[in-house]
Amino acid sequence: MTQVSFVAAAAERLGGRVHHRFWLDDDVQRLTGQVQEYAWGSTVLIPELRGQTPTGRPQAELWLGAHPGAPSTLEDGRTLAELVESRPEVVGRESVRRFGPRLPYLLKLLAAAAPLSLQAHPTREQAEAGWAREEESGPDRGDPTRNYKDDWPKPEMIVALTDFEALCGFADPGTTARLWRSLGVPALEPLAELLAGASSDAVATVVRRLLSEDGWGAVCEDVVRAAGEVTRDGGAGEPLARLCRTALELAEHYPGDPGVLVALLMNRVSLRPGQALFLGAGNLHAYLSGLGVELMANSDNVLRGGLTPKHVDVEELTSVLDTRTGAPDLVRTVDEGEGRTRFDTPAPEFTLWRVDCSDTPTTVPATPTGRVVVVTSGRVLLRTGDTATTLHRGESAFLAAGEQVAANGAGVAWVAAPGVR
Repeated sequence: MTQVSFVAAAAERLGGRVHHRFWLDDDVQRLTGQVQEYAWGSTVLIPELRGQTPTGRPQAELWLGAHPGAPSTLEDGRTLAELVESRPEVVGRESVRRFGPRLPYLLKLLAAAAPLSLQAHPTREQAEAGWAREEESGPDRGDPTRNYKDDWPKPEMIVALTDFEALCGFADPGTTARLWRSLGVPALEPLAELLAGASSDAVATVVRRLLSEDGWGAVCEDVVRAAGEVTRDGGAGEPLARLCRTALELAEHYPGDPGVLVALLMNRVSLRPGQALFLGAGNLHAYLSGLGVELMANSDNVLRGGLTPKHVDVEELTSVLDTRTGAPDLVRTVDEGEGRTRFDTPAPEFTLWRVDCSDTPTTVPATPTGRVVVVTSGRVLLRTGDTATTLHRGESAFLAAGEQVAANGAGVAWVAAPGVR
């Protein structure tokens, strides 16, 4: 049973309610995440969710986990990375057997006010081979042209908390060819012809040409002008209107970037709150706008494909791309009862649940593994044995493996855990 260290305990009556605060040992501890101020981040979405006054600076991501670059801090002063290093059993026996003494996932709140870069991630085998190759022959680990920061894959999932816009995977090439021809830009015709032929490697060939050949920046400007004319004239069907809207939005942030044209090969996806996308290895994607819960394997391996001033290695990117075409499926959810909904993905590194809490206690899932919990609305009371802690909106905690925890209250909690049992 968890032992309570009564560094302080207080109860105060506010509005007829009694609030208790406890300081707990390793089994259940509050987390303080680290904010990442990337330029594309919203200045308001994460502060508002956390009940804080915006500072005017972008808050793109709140990291909740043991990533070595920005580990969360526990209430006893250690980082979560230090806890896992000293007591790997808190992650769970099966997870340690599969992935070693590390937390295999990273949970985030992500708030995009501008488009992120186009990117794809390698499989585990590709990451291991790429890491070994660059360790042997370079570039150095700190070199910005380095592709592989570690030897891990980086599957990820985004669950929308607000309306959320994203690019995900490649659209049907024949449909893309027809839409491109509707813009009336002659320089696009050779690529449209390739796409219309629908050969198995047409999409990869077009991506490679757009990112490696000169002159496509000027063509991008022509495409944006044409998209503006179509938008002003009105009357375009929704597929063409959506493509034009994407071109105009991206070019506003990345004028003359050939990545804008690459994006016009892709599916644009609009998520409603509660809907989710899974981005497996090789899936080219970019988040455009909105607030979401993101969960990923604990890796930094990103191969970029445009919409960025950062390094783009065209050959390495196209070697890992999944060029299968068609609209992406949303993540299937499984109702486990008692307010628990599991988001079903094939990633062994992570699993995510949404827990809708009420006055009736429900068991926090994934008892055999180490879990990170974050509350995104209301208030959630976590109980283990005879101890308890309350998490309000925007607050988080780490629950050690083997510790059965019940939750109740009036709020929504998200629970991340390794995807192994």
